[in-house]
Amino acid sequence: MAFFLMLGCCVHGAPTTPGRFARSDKNLNREWVMTWNDEFDGPNGSSPDKSRWGPETGGNSWGNHELQYYTARPENLRQQDGNLVMEAAKEEFTGSDGVTRHYTSARITTQGRFSQAYGRFEARIKIPFGQGMWPAFWLLGDSFPKAGWPACGEIDVMENSGAKRSTIRGSLNGPGYFDTEALTNSYTLPDGRFSDDFHVFAVEWAPGVIRFYVDDQLYATRTPADLPKGSAWVFDHPFFLVLNLAVGGNLPGKPDNSTVFPQRMLVDYVRVYSRGQMNIGATQGADRQYGEKGGFGSSSDFLPPLYAFFTVRSVLAFLGNI
Repeated sequence: MAFFLMLGCCVHGAPTTPGRFARSDKNLNREWVMTWNDEFDGPNGSSPDKSRWGPETGGNSWGNHELQYYTARPENLRQQDGNLVMEAAKEEFTGSDGVTRHYTSARITTQGRFSQAYGRFEARIKIPFGQGMWPAFWLLGDSFPKAGWPACGEIDVMENSGAKRSTIRGSLNGPGYFDTEALTNSYTLPDGRFSDDFHVFAVEWAPGVIRFYVDDQLYATRTPADLPKGSAWVFDHPFFLVLNLAVGGNLPGKPDNSTVFPQRMLVDYVRVYSRGQMNIGATQGADRQYGEKGGFGSSSDFLPPLYAFFTVRSVLAFLGNI
């Protein structure tokens, strides 16, 4: 009998020890092994962990007519009270490249540090609100430097047009289906606004299928059958992670007089998983390190089938000898 399953993913640069088992308490039939994470528990005012994230800076509009200058200053990017804070401010700022913008904000990626093909990618985020705000959590193919965009592929786990406070969207971008032609689905909260509280945004990605979730509610499934005729499914190689808070741009438009600054996107955690088999020791380790943040089942919630099998056999054998 095989005691362990081979992980069905390709992982590069994972800073945590692979093999931690994790489950979503809201969906106990899923079993996952954590391959990478950041809980953003650094000292208040500190930068994100440089072994996990690299800031991207500049004011070149980022191909989307964005209005901000991304900086790595603590005013725009910092850890605070167990969260990552990405703060958009209305201010005149001139960068070292001589570009002047009237807004600043932050963008970070795991490019060159971590990428993975297939698995569950999730983040617990409280997004900002207001006309012109554009928060996003997304994945970009690590072939981007050579293949370019959109040939490298892009998976938008969550993006929001700030004026639409109750609706987010998830999209796939690739050759022949990008920008306004991207494969896009929306999710609207039954009550309230996304800016009122934290929510978990996730994709579950396997060969030939990508599923989109909000708070463990499946709202969209995409496969190669959804592509325009003649287009290629490019979601078959490792992708890296991106978090950013843009101001203005193609999706939300410009801020107006109703937009209040500063605006903050708060990220409680980012976690990446692969399919795996249950392991008692690893589960207990995950509970100790991550229990305070939630998202894990206690090791006392379940009994591993193999362990239960031998336990029952031992009991029966004992009774048979009485």
